[in-house]
Amino acid sequence: MIPLALSIHFSFYKWSGGLSKDFIGLHNYSQLIRDAKFWFSFRNNMIVTVLSIIGQLGIAFVLAVILQAKWVKFREFHRTVLFLPVVLPAVVVGFIWNLIYSQDYGILNGVLKGLHLQSWIRPWLDDPKIVIYSVTVPIVWQWIGLYLIIFMASIQSIPAEVYEGAEIDGATGFKKVVYITLPMMYDTLRVAIMLCISGNMKIFDNIFVMTGGGPGNSSTVMAQYAYNTSFGKFQLGYGSAISIGMIILSLGLILLSRRLMGGRTVES
Repeated sequence: MIPLALSIHFSFYKWSGGLSKDFIGLHNYSQLIRDAKFWFSFRNNMIVTVLSIIGQLGIAFVLAVILQAKWVKFREFHRTVLFLPVVLPAVVVGFIWNLIYSQDYGILNGVLKGLHLQSWIRPWLDDPKIVIYSVTVPIVWQWIGLYLIIFMASIQSIPAEVYEGAEIDGATGFKKVVYITLPMMYDTLRVAIMLCISGNMKIFDNIFVMTGGGPGNSSTVMAQYAYNTSFGKFQLGYGSAISIGMIILSLGLILLSRRLMGGRTVES
């Protein structure tokens, strides 16, 4: 709470980090509202967040359902392997995917070349049109394992009698997922979406390592814009205002997701 209070305090000042600072009231916030770079970085955050919700939660749910199937062998091994990226530092993940994306010696372009798909080869981290999507892939990949564990725990908490009753009534595997698994873990999905939004609205490490926000500002997100403003330009007052703007927008999206998903329970 202390750093948050200090950020709010500094956001009302024009301050470069020295002993003296000038009180300017809401000027930083009025500037923030008109700041095209800030809203562009917010757009990038939204792209990362939406793709992460679809990718992280979608893939994790599918894998969780598959791993719960009776025919799957070595379930613990698969779960451990899928969870491994979660424990890797974001800096390491960024360097790994830098190597994968490298235009000259990257694995991705090498595979495409080997498959005679040269037309698909791209400078994945140097093309402003696709770079934000390229940096999102490692973020999705890294955190699938976390939501996999959450979903598997939720699925395991569903009474076996419910599935047995559905099988007696003739429900197939797909119908059981749609009409039993999803409704029974609805509250878990709500929490997972909120975690995904809050995590990706403050994403910084992976993108900073891979592109530094470039080329230009094409992959800059809000956290990096606040960092560059505060510690690159030493506009600490305005950087604090950007941070508070991040918090407000993140809370707004979380509240919106709660409102859209409603308070439905299993009984309803």
